Amino acid sequence: MRILILSQWFDPEPTFKGMAFARQLARRGHEVEVLTGFPNYPGGKLYPGYRVRFWQREVMQGIPVLRVPLYPSHDLSVVSRIANYSSFAVSAAIGSAFVKRPDVVYVYHPPATVGFPAIVARAFHRAPVVYDIEDLWPDTVAATGMMKSRAVLWLLDAWCHLVYCKADRLVVLSPGFKSALIDRGVPESKIEVIYNWCDEAAVGTGVGRAALGAPGDFTVLFAGTMGLAQGLDAVLDAARICARSVPKARFVFVGGGVDRERLERRAREMRLTNVIFLARRPIDLMGPTFRGADACLIHLKDDPLFRITIPSKTQTYLAAGRPVVAAVRGDAADLITRAHAGVLAEPESPTSIAEAVGRLEQMPADQREALGKAGKAFYDRELSLHVAVKKFEALFEAVVDKARSN
Repeated sequence: MRILILSQWFDPEPTFKGMAFARQLARRGHEVEVLTGFPNYPGGKLYPGYRVRFWQREVMQGIPVLRVPLYPSHDLSVVSRIANYSSFAVSAAIGSAFVKRPDVVYVYHPPATVGFPAIVARAFHRAPVVYDIEDLWPDTVAATGMMKSRAVLWLLDAWCHLVYCKADRLVVLSPGFKSALIDRGVPESKIEVIYNWCDEAAVGTGVGRAALGAPGDFTVLFAGTMGLAQGLDAVLDAARICARSVPKARFVFVGGGVDRERLERRAREMRLTNVIFLARRPIDLMGPTFRGADACLIHLKDDPLFRITIPSKTQTYLAAGRPVVAAVRGDAADLITRAHAGVLAEPESPTSIAEAVGRLEQMPADQREALGKAGKAFYDRELSLHVAVKKFEALFEAVVDKARSN
């Protein structure tokens, strides 16, 4: 098949459905092309070597990529976010006319960005669209506090419903997402659950204890985006409790995001000597970082939306073979339970998080290692890139066959 990947984010930006996904499809004999923007996520600044221009063609690891202009931004300003999304939507709609005619268009979220070019590409090329829903809009926008206007949220909801109707098939990352869409009137037969994988090259091997903590520390790692949805104030409060109840515990935050600067400032104001923030690291250095941790932490705000969300770090922690403290509810917690990979805590409850850290710290080392190994085995069996690509390939073939028969 000839497959067009339409996504605002693509390598070198950190996106797990980027180059690794494209290369796997190409290795299976498919012709893959990418339509994307100029890289600026997550910091909102263009990556070195790039500047915004009308378009730019490049070949990355054998995959042809067409980049179209956008307004670079990823800050807390609603106006800037709208400019970022809308500029790419218009540019990608125009750019869709300058790619080879695909057999199928794979569209990677969010609908405010890629919905319009997806509809245009479908009409222009007469190709079926498989739309991958990573966040439920407008629910995510409302839950993070980025938008509070009921009128705007209503318009977003109506737009998303239109995009879902125009897509030939929808892929969701959890059973909860599927149930939510069915409740909104989307036919069950149109929705496929395919769990996300992680950037498996980032997991790697080796030990990074020296980079995370001194011998004798019990290092709890939070790796990834530090945004409003993560609600990490509760983790800082848990660290303050652990300073007394689990004195060996050391909380290490690695990554970036719109809330990182404020969190660092608050940690200093709280005088938390057991908390350290490290800069976002290149992908090839994250393997030792994960393996240097005694436990990895997942935390999301206690919001109904996040009960059906599986943050991407869940798969990464499992693949890394580290025991997990999962301060989440719903589908993500269910995965950790099914994998027998860690302990659960109540989200936004510093006491519960501190108690979960204490339980893991008190476990014998071989018992913690058993949790990590169980998580890794579960990932390989249920969540890996190899498993997911087979499911996507079968889905693409189904929609292409149906389109050709009509």
